Order: sequence, then structure tokens, then C-alpha cells
Amino acid sequence: MRAEAVQDQEQAVEAAQERVDGTVAAASADAEHREAADTAVVGAAADSTRGSARDALVTAAEQARATLAASEGAVADDTVRQTLAAALAEADAALAADTASVATLRRVTSTTAAAQTATADAQAQWTQAQEQAAAAAARTPRPASTGGTTAAAAPPSCETTYTGPPFYTSPATEGGDGSNGKLPPSALAAISWDVDPRGTPYYLRTDAAAALERLNTAFRARFGHDLGLDLTYRDFATQVAMREALGTVAATPGTSSHGTGLALDVPELPCEYGWGTPQRDWLVANGPSYGWVVPSWARQNGSNPEYWHFEYRG
Repeated sequence: MRAEAVQDQEQAVEAAQERVDGTVAAASADAEHREAADTAVVGAAADSTRGSARDALVTAAEQARATLAASEGAVADDTVRQTLAAALAEADAALAADTASVATLRRVTSTTAAAQTATADAQAQWTQAQEQAAAAAARTPRPASTGGTTAAAAPPSCETTYTGPPFYTSPATEGGDGSNGKLPPSALAAISWDVDPRGTPYYLRTDAAAALERLNTAFRARFGHDLGLDLTYRDFATQVAMREALGTVAATPGTSSHGTGLALDVPELPCEYGWGTPQRDWLVANGPSYGWVVPSWARQNGSNPEYWHFEYRG
């Protein structure tokens, strides 16, 4: 009888232990589920916060780009625009980096917005000063004419400065090996807003084309029309033909910057893009923000001045 009681007690203890183990296991499982749920919630919140920070920077960059274009030649001191251009470049870099932290995105947004506001204020002050000067001039009596005449400055000629045979931009080189003048279709992208007189799209290397699209958006905002294009990618055969026709004025075949898909020529029209024109001055000042520059040899005091030539340096 006593043995049975002891056995019953042991079974009761064992059953109680099983219940305790089950309770502990259930509690552990609940804790794991709660931890996983908390992690998911935190991750979702972090993604949402980063997305909001990125959206805010995109908006700030768009406003900065528009202000930079609109303020060209319309501020008393261009330093404020240079600061805005630098902030915009940092914003573009932050947006291109998938690993940029929320703190970085917010800091760059603040810097870009502040530079944009400063530039817009400087432009407004410049505009007000111009209006006040014009009003003062209108109120000032003009001196009596002495019969003399003052010759007005002649506008730049609208006749092209190019006198050689016609050449056109080149399509991608089918089967090209990627060397100068032999770029395959996979390496090039067509510019969206124009084609050459023969209907050939203006091709550039993919990254250069994307940068030029952004530059053209700012150019159009400033001047009300798209950037004019004359030549972009130049295949090897065209380089050979140009060298034969133009001599040393043309690059040695296989060395032209056009053959890399990283150069463009605007139309050779002095009245539109020549030295000192608003369009060229704007491109020289704003192009670097988009990676497009004038190489030293093509500048007005360079070894081979070409007002129409620009290159992408990234």
C-alpha cells in the first residue's frame, strides 16, 4: 500500500514537471514571437523614416536645381550660387548612395535648402536693385543731343563658323569592342529631345547621356528651349573621314573624345553659343554641376579654341 502511494506521488510530481516545462516552452515561444514582431516593426519604421528623408532631399534638390538655373547672371555675388552648386552636388551624391543614413540625408537636405534660400534671396535683391535702377534712370532727364552718334555693339553673327564638308553624329557600332570609336549599343544611350539632320539619334555613353538630360532640364528652365546639339558620338570611320577632310584640325582617328561617347558639340552658331553669349556662359558656369565641362584646350585662350565643344568628366 505504501509502495503504491509512493508511486502515485512520483507520477504526480512528474506530471507537474511536465506542466511546468510546457509553460516554460510556451512562454519562450511567445517571447521569440514578440521579439520577431518588434524587430519587424522597428525595421519597417526605419525604412519609412529613411524613405521620408530621401523624399525630402529629392524635393530640396529639385528646388535647388531650378534656383541655380534661374539665378544665373542674376545675383550681385556669384559666390552664393557656387555654394548652392556645391550643396547640390553633395545632394546628388547622397541620393545616388543607397547606404546614406537618415542623419546624412537630413543634414544634406538642410544644407541644400539653406543654400537654395540664400541664392533665391540674393536673386530677389538683385532683381529689386535692377528695378530701382531702371526706375531712377527713367526719372533722370536725358541730356540734349549734340548731333553725335554712338555706334551700337554689333550682335554676334548668326552664320556658322564651320566651312568644311558636313559630318553627322554616329549610331552605335554593332559588334564594337568598346574601344575609341567602336562602342557597342549596350554602352550608349540616345538623347531624348533631338536627332541629327539625317534622323540619327544623338548617342552618348549611358552615364554621360543621363547627366546631359538633367543639364538640359535646367537649361530649358533658364532659356525656354532645349539645348542645341550638332555632334555627339563619333565612330572610327567618321574620325578617319574627318581627318582626311579637315587635316590636323580633327583629332587623330582613335583618339577623339567623341569616340568615347563623352563629348558633344553644340551648333557652331556664334549668335547662340559663341564666346560671351548667355547660353555659353550659362553652360560654362552650370555644366560642371552636372559633370559637363570645357577642356582647357578648347577655351578661348586655349591651344585650340572651340566654343562649341564640351566633355563629360562625371
